Amino acid sequence: MTSVEEKRPRALLAGASRRWVRALPWAVAFVLCVALLPTTIQVLTADYGLNGGVAGALAVAQAAPLLLAVVRPLHAWYVVFAADVAGALALLAVDFEERLLWPFPPMEIVGYVGLCLALGLRERRRTLLLVWLATAVANVALGFAAPHGFGAGDLLFTILGGVALLLGGALRERSEVQRRLAEQETISEAERGRRTLLEERARIARELHDVVAHHMSVITVQADTAEYRHDGLPPRMREEFTTIAATARQSLGEMRRLLGVLRNEEADGELVPQPGLAQIGSLAEATARAGGPVEFTPCDADVPEAVGLSAYRIVQEALANVVRHAPGAPTRVSLSVSQPEPPAGPRLTVLVVNGPPPEPPAGPLEASGTGHGLVGMRERVRIIGGTLDAGPLPDGGFRVAARLPLTGTDTT
Repeated sequence: MTSVEEKRPRALLAGASRRWVRALPWAVAFVLCVALLPTTIQVLTADYGLNGGVAGALAVAQAAPLLLAVVRPLHAWYVVFAADVAGALALLAVDFEERLLWPFPPMEIVGYVGLCLALGLRERRRTLLLVWLATAVANVALGFAAPHGFGAGDLLFTILGGVALLLGGALRERSEVQRRLAEQETISEAERGRRTLLEERARIARELHDVVAHHMSVITVQADTAEYRHDGLPPRMREEFTTIAATARQSLGEMRRLLGVLRNEEADGELVPQPGLAQIGSLAEATARAGGPVEFTPCDADVPEAVGLSAYRIVQEALANVVRHAPGAPTRVSLSVSQPEPPAGPRLTVLVVNGPPPEPPAGPLEASGTGHGLVGMRERVRIIGGTLDAGPLPDGGFRVAARLPLTGTDTT
């Protein structure tokens, strides 16, 4: 069932986003069919003197396929082109005035131009060229049998048909280029998002390495100095501490090799000690000096280094976004530790809320950032098992709220 539907041709402009554009080909084809059918019969019988039955058959064959042209323009062209040529030959059997167009009367030219426009919107260049060549050859060949001589006006059928084919083909190719460009932009945006996520994960991994490496160093030092800090340790316990120190030292070396893979030429500044809760006040002061009032509520709780680092980076990115997108906006930064209902453990809540800027900026004041915005915030929170709530406020401000578990993974 699906394969049959995929092979079924779509109507012209069926992929348009607006409903009236999708309905436009059907409306034009219906108007042409309704207008040309009686007009052709009237003109062929009254002006050209053709038999009524023959005129009716030719009118149906020349006008009715225009409805088919919305879905299958090439099939419709076969019928209409043959009917137009047959009509020209039929007119040779009657005596009509010299002022009348031949081999193709005006109503046939109008219908054929509309059909050529539909062909241009659907078919490829090679098909359009063959259609135009067939039109020109038939027009010129019939001209040799012209009852009143072949004039320049008799080439309107070929000229106007060629213009319609060219216009339709140009519109089709332009639409195709725009579609491919939109697809490429979508793919590029997806790739940029994926690259941004990978870069932020690598950056977080480099920072967490420093935290874990510090703990491993402490373990190594404590294990190495255990026999000097504790007198009378049995040999088995000394051997155990020695093994612990060697294992910790080996693990630290492996982590340093891993860091060498994660580092890049732009990561030299990351060799400094990683910041934590104690440095968030400096961020607030720096933002205030940049022109935006910042109210800071500190927290003196003792939190794990990974949690402190994540809190610092979240506040850093949130304040950077305030400077870039809402310069001068009043901002509130608060840190607090809460104890939810069991079994959830204590959590550090990081809240950054800014109001609307005094004056809407013409554009971002700063193009570069410290991270990758909400992507980096979500990754940091996800890694340590927390939650993040970020979004705009009704008054035009923005709110970032992160809840970071202090013990294990948050189960709420």
